[in-house]
Amino acid sequence: MKLKTRLACAALLSSSVIAAPAVMAQSFIDPDTAGPYVAASYGGFKAHGSNFDDKDQMFGLTAGYQFNQYFGAEAGYAHFLKFGDRADGKLKGANLLAVGRLPITQTVGVYGKAGAFVSHFKVTSEGDKKSYDDISPMFGVGADFRMTEQLTAFAEYKRYHISDIKKRHFSSDISKSGPELDTAQVGLKFQF
Repeated sequence: MKLKTRLACAALLSSSVIAAPAVMAQSFIDPDTAGPYVAASYGGFKAHGSNFDDKDQMFGLTAGYQFNQYFGAEAGYAHFLKFGDRADGKLKGANLLAVGRLPITQTVGVYGKAGAFVSHFKVTSEGDKKSYDDISPMFGVGADFRMTEQLTAFAEYKRYHISDIKKRHFSSDISKSGPELDTAQVGLKFQF
């Protein structure tokens, strides 16, 4: 091997050894995830129930606190676009959830959520209108990918069950079954 080639190889190897820690430091994400966060999500839902078989879009906003990499709590707002088959429904509400997270790698994790959903549900059928306020259980599962120390992308599934409606409020022959909603959302979380 010629001297110039050896010097070039040695220079390349030396610069790689010197630069490697700097590159690793830039890609390293601090595993300490404690602190407050805000999140926004968008997705779709499928409503099940004899009056409300339909699907449409929804969005959500969340504020929470991550106590450590395994446990957090959050409060959120969910808004569902108009849906319904035999009756039209408009649903929005707030939730309070406990979040359990299992880190898979330093940047990827899976989680489960459970808590309560406080809903305001407006039902319209053949000119009759009625609103129902209720508190119902809800749960969800998801996966997240931490892109930077502050920004995390996530995808999640949630299930909502809304209370039954009262048939006496409507002149049309509709079922009293309230809808169950399966949702799929993607979003971004910013941690302070």
